[in-house]
Amino acid sequence: MLNLLVDDFMVELKDGAIRNVGPSNKTGTAKLFDVETAEAREFGDKRVKLVFEDDEGNEVQVALFPEQARKVATDIENLEDDSPVFE
Repeated sequence: MLNLLVDDFMVELKDGAIRNVGPSNKTGTAKLFDVETAEAREFGDKRVKLVFEDDEGNEVQVALFPEQARKVATDIENLEDDSPVFE
């Protein structure tokens, strides 16, 4: 299940084209639940891309710099040691 929350979002649909309406101060949050597949791969010369997909075909991609990817990996390792989630 993909959950999108977009604040201050307005677009105009005219002749099949979507155009931003209003200021460009929009923010958004995407959440993907019930992930079926997850993978990490190279993204360009300097980043790691994490790709998550659910059984409905919804997909979220996140590009991280190596130090950010290492931090996520360390956080997961720490959870494995301390959290009942990994029991």
